[in-house]
Amino acid sequence: MTGIQTSAPAAAAPLQDWLIYLETIHSKNIDMGLERVSEVGAKAGVLEPAQLVITVSGTNGKGSTVCYLETILRAAGYTTGVYTSPHITEYRERVRINAQELTDAEHVEAFTAIEVARKQTSLTYFEFGTLAALWLINKARPDVAILEVGLGGRLDAVNCVDADVAVVTSIGIDHIAFLGNDREQIGREKAGIGRAGKPLICGEKKPTGSIEESAERIGAKLWQVGRDFHANEQGTSWSYRSQHTQLNDLPLPKLPLINASTAIAAIEQLPLPVTLSAIREGIARATLPGRMQSYFYRECEVLLDVAHNPQAAAYANQYVRKFYPEHKIFAVVGMLSDKDHAGVAKALISQVTNWYLGSLSEPRGETAEQLGVSAKLPKESYEVFESVELAFTEALRAAQQWQTNNGKALVFGFGSFYTVARINAHLKGA
Repeated sequence: MTGIQTSAPAAAAPLQDWLIYLETIHSKNIDMGLERVSEVGAKAGVLEPAQLVITVSGTNGKGSTVCYLETILRAAGYTTGVYTSPHITEYRERVRINAQELTDAEHVEAFTAIEVARKQTSLTYFEFGTLAALWLINKARPDVAILEVGLGGRLDAVNCVDADVAVVTSIGIDHIAFLGNDREQIGREKAGIGRAGKPLICGEKKPTGSIEESAERIGAKLWQVGRDFHANEQGTSWSYRSQHTQLNDLPLPKLPLINASTAIAAIEQLPLPVTLSAIREGIARATLPGRMQSYFYRECEVLLDVAHNPQAAAYANQYVRKFYPEHKIFAVVGMLSDKDHAGVAKALISQVTNWYLGSLSEPRGETAEQLGVSAKLPKESYEVFESVELAFTEALRAAQQWQTNNGKALVFGFGSFYTVARINAHLKGA
């Protein structure tokens, strides 16, 4: 972290100058708490960014749930403002108005407005960016704002906004330095986005007791998957059922089905009519960069996913087993140092025998050598490389050779948003 910078870029400065500035104005990368961000948000007039607000927290599944909400509501004819993080390739991915990214100039306008509002109040990069996103959404005044919570819940910057419907997707062990070291503590933090008298949708199949306890303490109306709403897969389709709704012959989604049902449950709580055809169309259209993103590159199949914890890796294992049952898997992995390397490897070891580990130079990035040790991989099963790009290049070469002499192959890159971003850029020739 560089020293605190006191002078902001000019209002017409490039977006990149502002992003660099945002990294310098607070002494910590992460500083949990709502006092500062709420104060500045109130001054900027951004704490009620839309007529209706949905916030989405959880360990895994937030991005896909947000995506389902956006595509279904858009198919139903409603205007939307969406905020997600982190981005994969460029910052502008974080905000979408009616499914469209905004220009650099619009983001700079928002940063300038928040800079004026904050005066001497110190904000982290994420807090500043969150308020700028709310400013952009507030300017557009959509029917629904859909806000993805960052790493936390109760004390996350996004929670400065009161949600009409709050969603908790899944609870896994991640960010233990900030959220607690077991699922009960983490569940309590994630459920802290609920509001008194408002729906709190839980899409966790095996919820922690702390989620229900938090809902009761807050006074939120808990809707629990498996109790209040249900999803049943039936061959080439699936159905959704709740106390008031029965939806049949829904298309199987490209993203996790459980999160589609969670999104439908949230939409049920909105005072907005949504047709069955809009739900079907929205589910079919829902895709996300970096989430089971597939390519055919140089005559080889490539799959990318941002999975970086054991729960996400377990889903990835099921996905690969289902859709690539005859393929030999060549895994390209880069991870941050504070992740559960051994847990991720254990979840995929049954599918992967060849590991290509790349060092990440980003903050908290792990070296390939240390990753191999901490993941507890057999020494003969992995190779180490100075970068994810070099690891990908070698994995691709090996996969192509396997296809020539043996059978089908898949290059599967995962482990971090940074890993996916680097491979995506490499594929595009950046």
